[in-house]
Amino acid sequence: MTEYVNIYINGRKYEAKNGEMLLSVARRNGIYVPSLCYEEALGAYGSCRMCIVEVIAGEQKGITTSCSLACTKDLKVETDTQEIIKHRKILIELYLAQAPNSEKIRELANKYGVKNTRFKRKIEKKDPLDNKCILCGLCVRTCNELIGRGVINFINRGYKTKVNTPYFESSEICMGCKACLEVCPTDAITITDKGDTRILSSWSNTTVKMEKCIGCGKFSVPEPIRKKMDSKFFYEDEVLKNLCPDCRKKLITKKVTLISEKKVEQYVK
Repeated sequence: MTEYVNIYINGRKYEAKNGEMLLSVARRNGIYVPSLCYEEALGAYGSCRMCIVEVIAGEQKGITTSCSLACTKDLKVETDTQEIIKHRKILIELYLAQAPNSEKIRELANKYGVKNTRFKRKIEKKDPLDNKCILCGLCVRTCNELIGRGVINFINRGYKTKVNTPYFESSEICMGCKACLEVCPTDAITITDKGDTRILSSWSNTTVKMEKCIGCGKFSVPEPIRKKMDSKFFYEDEVLKNLCPDCRKKLITKKVTLISEKKVEQYVK
């Protein structure tokens, strides 16, 4: 049985599941706490540090990441104290230096009134991630932990750290699912479809073949994903296998409608 506890955010009382991460509670209740590396399906990581909050325990105060802070009875936190804002501004300066081309980072900087960064970093003219990557690790964790492919990972150490395929070589195990692109908080990843080929420019120009929908003629599903689906699912109608999601939905809707109409006709008769 789920146990619920009362917690206090910015002086107001909220109900949370015992052990639930504070960031999830804040989001559910419409409390703004910035975050760049949190994905509920992956759990806490705390690499971006933007979701820091101030925990109050009697006369003592401490700063921690809300994505890794488990809710307990009578937990008290503040999300926007002067100390927290000061730390966030420094972090934003670091991200402006790390990812100067990211519109998302610039938007965050504008929100907190950060106009410039005192930190310097050499800008690469041929960066496959267009100088937008903040090394949050979301794409790496998603590919490894959720998709189970391990196409990309962290390469090198220190200020030379990057995210890409091993040895910057085109990957043969990538499914072209675009999950990495979907979770990227800074729009650093570039994936384009050209004819029957999906090109993952950011990942050493990895290419994945696409399958053609027999309904609309569009190339919509990568071959590796189609093969995986065929091995996992049973299709009552074999035609569904070769349709894109939109055409499949239309066909199923049409069939359901016809069945419903026949039932109505039988009832009327």
